[in-house]
Amino acid sequence: MFKKVTKSIAKQMDPKGELIPVSSILDEEHFRPFCLVRRQGKTIFHPNPGYRRTEYNLYDLLLPEDDKTSADPPNPAKDVQDSSQVTLAHDVDGKIEGKLQIPINSANTEVYGSTCWSKHRSIKLEKKHIPVAKLESLKAERKINMKHSFIQQLKKKHQDLFVVSESIQALEETKFEETSKMEGNFMAQLYAKFSTEGIRGFRQSITIPKGCTIAFRTTQLFIGDGSWDIYHFPEDDEQTFVSDGFLSRRLGALEKEVNAKYQIFTKLSVHLQNIFLNSFKAVMRNRNLFQELSQKMEAVLYETGNCELETESPGLKDLLLSLRGSPSPLLLGLAEGINYTLYALEELTEDHLLLLLESLEEKIVSQQLKLVKSILEHDIENTERCFSVAAGLLSFSREEGRELTTVMLEMSGVKIEKNGWAECKQDAFTSLAALYASLYALDLLSRSD
Repeated sequence: MFKKVTKSIAKQMDPKGELIPVSSILDEEHFRPFCLVRRQGKTIFHPNPGYRRTEYNLYDLLLPEDDKTSADPPNPAKDVQDSSQVTLAHDVDGKIEGKLQIPINSANTEVYGSTCWSKHRSIKLEKKHIPVAKLESLKAERKINMKHSFIQQLKKKHQDLFVVSESIQALEETKFEETSKMEGNFMAQLYAKFSTEGIRGFRQSITIPKGCTIAFRTTQLFIGDGSWDIYHFPEDDEQTFVSDGFLSRRLGALEKEVNAKYQIFTKLSVHLQNIFLNSFKAVMRNRNLFQELSQKMEAVLYETGNCELETESPGLKDLLLSLRGSPSPLLLGLAEGINYTLYALEELTEDHLLLLLESLEEKIVSQQLKLVKSILEHDIENTERCFSVAAGLLSFSREEGRELTTVMLEMSGVKIEKNGWAECKQDAFTSLAALYASLYALDLLSRSD
């Protein structure tokens, strides 16, 4: 729920998407000014990259000045700007309509409610940032310690490095509550059927402590032989050590990306495919397992000599055991495929995941994959948002299959009628692309069932 709250606040404060929501309340202290973060790989369904925490801040990697043995620690508090307020008002009556007013140069904001939060809830926020002048003077005074093991590993792995230059933090402790409103008993039955730790029913609440980081902005670093600089224009898409390419959002690019990431899964035996599938089912039910598997795959891909494929979690034991002892190229390929699947699943909501689990039991994932692909063949990002799909793709052997598929698509921004007429929201592509990637992996791994 924390991610849902922070994502909503970030989107309302910055519709352009430059403000990055913090995903986990356990990591919030690692996304404050001067903290260093790594960028997750871009995907077609996640063109705005996310960021992973590191254990370092900028000062940890700087050499001391010539005339000093140590540097003064940064003091982000002095960078807080003058306060002003923002108000988001909305009515909750089955249809949610909101209005957001943002004063120019706002730093201290107040956001009332959300489309999924209870009424009369608000959170007061404070912006903290590092002035560009401070970074400019710092880079002139102190160099990067190129012998630091963290820098050496980043360079070897061609990983980008960013410094958190701005954060949005809670000024006071605030509680949020969410109540799922569902038509009929369809989703209620799925919650009862699949409910485990991480999916706890229809009413959820979370208390955000005072000082908690809600969202942040980053500035990319460029590192040379000790010298370093900052990129003022992130749209240039430069990298810290090397440059990367441009990602198209068209279906062809999505298919190419998905095929490349999942090719390794086709080489698995039927037994191993079942192990992978069961582990994905486990993480879809349990957010804690999801985080554990994600962290372990990140360690395989980006850390050297520091990866332990051990766990006490029954849902992951067989998967990690199958990875242990694998040759390095195979291990890296499998970890990349697993990581990509987790990226796709993370873009979906908990309700999406429940519907995917039910779709696996109904054995309709393959048909859903074809349906989503047929929708993505249309130019839904620009002009073609109303069209019809082939009747055969909407013909399921059981009514439950058609119903859950219709609900799944609606959650992804596509309203589809029984006659095949479909209408897409303007921003539906990202969710549909993530759904396509998720369905592709589940379909591939479940073909032996």
